[in-house]
Amino acid sequence: QVQLVESGGGLVQAGGSLRLSCAASGPTFSDYAMGWFRQAPGKEREFVTAITGGGLITAYADSVKGRFIISRDNTEKTMYLQMNSLKPEDTAVYYCAADRAFGGSTLSRVRSNPQVWGQGTLVTVSS
Repeated sequence: QVQLVESGGGLVQAGGSLRLSCAASGPTFSDYAMGWFRQAPGKEREFVTAITGGGLITAYADSVKGRFIISRDNTEKTMYLQMNSLKPEDTAVYYCAADRAFGGSTLSRVRSNPQVWGQGTLVTVSS
């Protein structure tokens, strides 16, 4: 199965932007639906956004709709999260995740119980 490595986290001021990357190793990246989750200090990990293997279907948590954009480049085996208009409440460790259920064609599994997780990257938004 794929292995995932996130990058791109850091410190940004409120209102700023940041782009996270999730690089995958292993075959058949396009067979995996991919997602981003986050865990703020003292809180449970929560779903942020997800994308199907072919990139045609996406889903977003209400808290990030209109501000975050998920995308993927299957040739580069990389998924991205463009985060705009960042708020202090976006501060969290961001994790990428992958699931191969149904060849990556649906989002149900990757949103709830993905098979593979990255190690996380910290995003801090200052006010």
